[in-house]
Amino acid sequence: MNIWQEMLGNQILISAVVGWVVAQVLKTMIDCALNKSFHAERLVGSGGMPSSHSSTVCGLTTGALLKYGAGSFEFAVSFVLSMVVMYDAIGVRRETGKQAKLLNSILMENPLKLNAEVLQEKLKEYVGHTPLQVAAGAILGIGLALLLDPLFQ
Repeated sequence: MNIWQEMLGNQILISAVVGWVVAQVLKTMIDCALNKSFHAERLVGSGGMPSSHSSTVCGLTTGALLKYGAGSFEFAVSFVLSMVVMYDAIGVRRETGKQAKLLNSILMENPLKLNAEVLQEKLKEYVGHTPLQVAAGAILGIGLALLLDPLFQ
């Protein structure tokens, strides 16, 4: 069996990748509807609704649960990874986004005489998630993994 067949037959990998792709497409569509314009960066960018990080790791974890069971090493590792990723999205990364927004505002109102490289572009503000965005991503990832499960039986 070649590598592509093996990868496409890997329930856990496919659950995670589909979770990420669907979340990114939904995030882009929601951003398009809210802002009335298309931003290609949203297709791969972080932040926004739903959380693609949460969707990816919850798809991974649900795939591991379905394939190997709740007592398996694979499920345990992916579950812990999911908790760390979702905690980080709500905590550290969300705070980073808030700080970037504040710094951008300060720099726009009171430009400092810093080198041109520092002021050339705004800091990225969409890096973290609200708890609702993380929950939506988690539900999406779990749901997609459950929908995909019959394809691997």
